[in-house]
Amino acid sequence: MESLRAAGTIPDGSTDQWTDRKRYLWLIGLVVPALAFVALGLHALTGWSVWFWIGPIVILGIVPAIDLFTGLDRSNPPDDVIDALEKDRYYRRITYLFLPVQYAGFAAAFWLISTGDLSVVDKVALAISIGCVGGIGINTAHELGHKKESHERWLSKIALAQSFYGHFYIEHNRGHHVRVATPEDPASSRVGESFYRFWPRTVFGSLKSAWWLEKRRYARRGKHPFRIGNDVLNAWLMSVALWGAMVAWLGAGVLPYLLIQAVVGFSLLEVVNYLEHYGMLRQRVGVPGKERFEKVAPSHSWNSNNIATNVLLYHLQRHSDHHANPTRRYQTLRDFEESPVLPTGYAGMIVLALLPPLWRRVMDPRVLAHVDGDMSRANIDPRKRAQILAAYDAPGATSPAGTTSAAGAAGGAGTTSAAGATSVACAAGAAGTASTSDVASSAVAAQSAMPVRLAMAVDAAREVRPVVLPALADEHGGQCPGCGYVYDEATGAPREGFPAGTPWSAVPENWCCPDCGVREKADFVVPGTVTV
Repeated sequence: MESLRAAGTIPDGSTDQWTDRKRYLWLIGLVVPALAFVALGLHALTGWSVWFWIGPIVILGIVPAIDLFTGLDRSNPPDDVIDALEKDRYYRRITYLFLPVQYAGFAAAFWLISTGDLSVVDKVALAISIGCVGGIGINTAHELGHKKESHERWLSKIALAQSFYGHFYIEHNRGHHVRVATPEDPASSRVGESFYRFWPRTVFGSLKSAWWLEKRRYARRGKHPFRIGNDVLNAWLMSVALWGAMVAWLGAGVLPYLLIQAVVGFSLLEVVNYLEHYGMLRQRVGVPGKERFEKVAPSHSWNSNNIATNVLLYHLQRHSDHHANPTRRYQTLRDFEESPVLPTGYAGMIVLALLPPLWRRVMDPRVLAHVDGDMSRANIDPRKRAQILAAYDAPGATSPAGTTSAAGAAGGAGTTSAAGATSVACAAGAAGTASTSDVASSAVAAQSAMPVRLAMAVDAAREVRPVVLPALADEHGGQCPGCGYVYDEATGAPREGFPAGTPWSAVPENWCCPDCGVREKADFVVPGTVTV
């Protein structure tokens, strides 16, 4: 696999004499699914109904407070231990264990809701707490759903069943990771957009996107999408089975509380989505007619190294490395110097997101600083674009969103830092900037005589430097340079709608790697020229 340093700059000293100091701290993540038992036990001991609110108390109160007092952890695993860490099954067993604890607590809580002598307020409180557990369960589903092993992908769907949000499995992997930090992504929030405006856009937009992705996959196979192999439908059927079993066991009276916990669960997911890419915008690059969004860089995700939330969410806060390497396991994710940093952990930022005026007071200046004072290079709510650009006196105010303005080409989000810089691929016009077009043209001419591609990158000092990339995929297939997936004409990709024998030339240019969802066909290289 491409070196991590090709995607971002590792802080000096962060890998020195490295040991995983969080190895046993990861077990704390299992406290969340156990909150149902904590609430039931403490209520039985004290009779205090306040314990039924334990979910929001822990997630919105205790964890943010711990983040403020425990400091940061910027340690990174060095290259020579990554492979061993990935293969250490201890870490994945922690995520597997989350599910039985989650569902045992789910069943116990709903048994009490159905049979206990609880007031309506107590029942709602307990349903909200179970929803908080389900929301963190979606994060566990996120970790499992990105893996190549089929059993982990099925476990991901099982974790999503509680919240009736199984389509997330498709939309996140094949939609969000492809369109992240663009106006096209329903899960990327915009400057000027409150969480309460973002919520309906992402909830319904993600649902629509997931269905369209599966419908398109079946269309390539010449089939209708209404079949059990449709990953949206089979994930929803798991929820139908789960909820149906609960109603059969406990009666129809639990249905309102099942709905409450589901909405709380997927809303917790979406508020995290809201803060992860707020205002981030990938620029359009390339020659006219062959434009595309620049590759995802460390600068396109908000990160945090607050240790409490990182342990709770399996390093989700190291979001830049996750988008660069989606199949990488949580214990090996790294911190990058050029990643924009939130003022506190995700848990504390959730609280801010629920208070829009406070959120904008804290975050809008950070977005402005991140785009070097040119707010036109941010992802802005179209309804407020003119107002926001006027407020910040943006020099590129007339530039359409997602395009590289003069200011952007000179030093914008599309041409940043050494490790996170957009490479100007010298073959397919995959990416480029006006300032480097002459050099790129020379590299195109040189490519035919070389087994590798030349590219240009712009480092932090704005110096154009040549870099060497693996040769582009040949006419019979290629390898994803990110995760190592190989397309071979002999076997094709039947699940993707390309049966055995489908020529590489027949695969659409915008087809994305089915394993990582990051690299498009234009990025594929000759098999064997990159290692995983």
